[in-house]
Amino acid sequence: MSELTIKLETVDPIEFFGFNNNKLKILKREFSKLNISARGNKIIVAGSQDDLEVFREKVHQLVEYLERYGKISDQHIEEILSGRNPYETNFPQFTDNVLVYGNNGNLIRARTENQKKLVEYAENNDILFAIGPAGTGKTYTAVALAVRALKNKWVKKIILTRPAVEAGENLGFLPGDLKEKIDPYLRPLYDALDDMIPADKLAYYMQNRIIEVAPLAYMRGRTLDHCFMILDEAQNATQLQLKMFLTRIGPSAQCIITGDMSQIDLPKNQQSGLKRTMQILEGIEGIGMVHLSAEDVVRHRLVKEIIKAFDKEQERQQQFRDGDTKN
Repeated sequence: MSELTIKLETVDPIEFFGFNNNKLKILKREFSKLNISARGNKIIVAGSQDDLEVFREKVHQLVEYLERYGKISDQHIEEILSGRNPYETNFPQFTDNVLVYGNNGNLIRARTENQKKLVEYAENNDILFAIGPAGTGKTYTAVALAVRALKNKWVKKIILTRPAVEAGENLGFLPGDLKEKIDPYLRPLYDALDDMIPADKLAYYMQNRIIEVAPLAYMRGRTLDHCFMILDEAQNATQLQLKMFLTRIGPSAQCIITGDMSQIDLPKNQQSGLKRTMQILEGIEGIGMVHLSAEDVVRHRLVKEIIKAFDKEQERQQQFRDGDTKN
């Protein structure tokens, strides 16, 4: 008789075993020839080697399902154990535009032409600049690409960062310790992660630094490899900061830089380095650039109209300034 120990590291053992071990009982019923017990996040199994190999494969399929959807029902367990495919009848199939299944089986996909272009360019470039106004899904899509890469084991970790700069505010005047001061600036990144990864698994990833969310200044001096890096709100980074960030990238890393040139919050004595950095790097093989517009807005229908109105006003003011210069 052989023995096998399987450690559940990426899923919640409570969800896997079920309330009062009701899901574990299904496993025991289906594999009645095996002696199966649970201890913490481990499954200890004893039996013939052939039966153990079949059991290992079925547990792998159950874990894979849980990783994808965050939950698993008794029916889905029975379907997987019987060899039927639960994805065919209970959830939509992946399509080319679907990036990842979020919590409760929600489909997270590229929804507009430029978002699809963002995905395509990300798959063909190690560094990608995604520039566009608020609400165009550039950050959300970038985070979805990073989560997909982590789930598929293309990378070992995700690094999410943004400059801790906001209009009219200073970190020193905010209450709390350094983490409490910085977290509000990183909230949009947390929100995206919350949509895509179950809370318990996200906590595991954060605690073990598989997913790291940190201000841009914390990137200095590091070499980041086998990871997916996202620099959000890059319009609030100087040219030197962008150079610092881009030179952190290791041989097997991928990077997306997002920004909105209409929302620069730097002090008056500092200049955004995003536009100039893109000009300097334009044409380098392996660096892609995607520009999103008001047509890509996926928030409330009025957001698109608001962006267009502000763009029109900005254009009018620029024409007025150009007229003054000529006079």
